[in-house]
Amino acid sequence: MSDFTHEAWGIYIAVITLASIVACAVLLRSLSTRRVAKGGQVGTTHTWDEDLTEWNNPLPRWWIWLFYSTIVFSLLYLVLYPGLGSFAGYFGWSSSGQYENEQKMAAAKYGPLFERFLEQDMKVVAADPEARQIGQRLFLTYCAQCHGSDAGGSRGFPSLTDHDWLHEYDLDTIKDIITNGRVEVMPPMASAVGGDEGVKDVVHYVLSLAGRTHDSLRAFRGKSKFAAICAACHGADGKGNKTLGAPNLTDDIWLYGGSEAAIAETVARGRGGVMPAHKGLLDEGKIHVLTAYIYSLSAEEKK
Repeated sequence: MSDFTHEAWGIYIAVITLASIVACAVLLRSLSTRRVAKGGQVGTTHTWDEDLTEWNNPLPRWWIWLFYSTIVFSLLYLVLYPGLGSFAGYFGWSSSGQYENEQKMAAAKYGPLFERFLEQDMKVVAADPEARQIGQRLFLTYCAQCHGSDAGGSRGFPSLTDHDWLHEYDLDTIKDIITNGRVEVMPPMASAVGGDEGVKDVVHYVLSLAGRTHDSLRAFRGKSKFAAICAACHGADGKGNKTLGAPNLTDDIWLYGGSEAAIAETVARGRGGVMPAHKGLLDEGKIHVLTAYIYSLSAEEKK
């Protein structure tokens, strides 16, 4: 609906809404004023089991007045709250306005707490149990959808609890990734390495780098292709390039799966990953605490 920005759409919605309410009232009026034939009941032509007849009697009065009350309520609601196109209602309420007010209230209540942590070194924050507890709640709200509630990741989403980082494992890098996001691209290489057979050769060479079971002949043929095409990003030894975010292919840790078929799909079709920027969602204090929390997740393993 964001494409329907012309003011005429607001008028159209208001007319349709009011016409629907009026139509309900007219229908109700017609049903409540219908005269009943002498005898008190009006039959229809619908009969079952020889003598079971459907009657067409007026609606009960209590039901009619209940229906009228809903019509009155709907009109009062549309006067007070938005519902008639671009008319904001007497109270001027909106979901975005309520959200902004709640955010302001939360900032006023919790802002001093985050300001206190912001004044501390992030390694100190990472070791603070209270800060880690707050960071965990932030993580569950903003990060767990992709990285999992335990930060263990899933296919296409890296684990944040191990020692395998595509970029440098330091506080400044983690903070920059949270703040500004990342776009990672592995281009499709099927044509560059010589089609399906070339892909298989490169895959078996990559498997050999990780100490996996492989076809030695294919790995031999794939080595030259890897050196000519893949080493530019992954390095001649296949250990990756943290500056580019190119993964280490020798540690047997795979973001998209380490089976022969999964690696072949990566080589042939490429991959694309996006870590969204959070600077529009989180203020500096929250990013500071969240960075410290994520750093703490694999800090023990790094020691």
